Amino acid sequence: MIGVIDYGLGNLFSLGNALDYIGAKWRFVQSPAELSECNGLILPGVGAFPQGMEALSSLGFVQSLRSWQKPLMGICLGMQLLFTESEEFSLTQGLGLIPGRVVKLTDVPKIPHMGWNTLSLNKAHPLLQGIDAGDAVYFVHSFHAITDNGNLLATCSYGGSVTAAVACGNVMGTQFHPEKSGEVGLTMLRNFVRITKEGL
Repeated sequence: MIGVIDYGLGNLFSLGNALDYIGAKWRFVQSPAELSECNGLILPGVGAFPQGMEALSSLGFVQSLRSWQKPLMGICLGMQLLFTESEEFSLTQGLGLIPGRVVKLTDVPKIPHMGWNTLSLNKAHPLLQGIDAGDAVYFVHSFHAITDNGNLLATCSYGGSVTAAVACGNVMGTQFHPEKSGEVGLTMLRNFVRITKEGL
């Protein structure tokens, strides 16, 4: 069972439809008490970093996610929340599951970075099985994560190199929206389902 964390900031309708389409067994999770029923978690998110951390904290999820040992996938804001901190509005501590800082996009054609962009692959990972360099995915964001190269799975080019997908141990994430990225995104969600069943 995959738990989709519902903390009031996720694009849950589209993600739920995508998980239904690929035949995933999943449910919404609204409290830490429900996590024991899950063998994998997805943390979606749309909005601002401080608001996201406040929402997770108010529902009691922060410590539970920091101690989570099974596969965890963040999407868009959900991916950003996995990092150490963010500069959005004010310096805000994140979940600290992946070392790095979320910063505003600079020297880019337009903010937000919105629409389709192609991936450059940094290294192999089970989340990227069946994904090829040049595959296009859908982005909507104004901030992106800066992290060690060893945590980078994929980047895209938008006025420079922009973090697109990351992984660190059992934690992984995409800055883009796989649920809005056609067959490429569905492939990645299928990969995550497989990871929750077979491990990394």
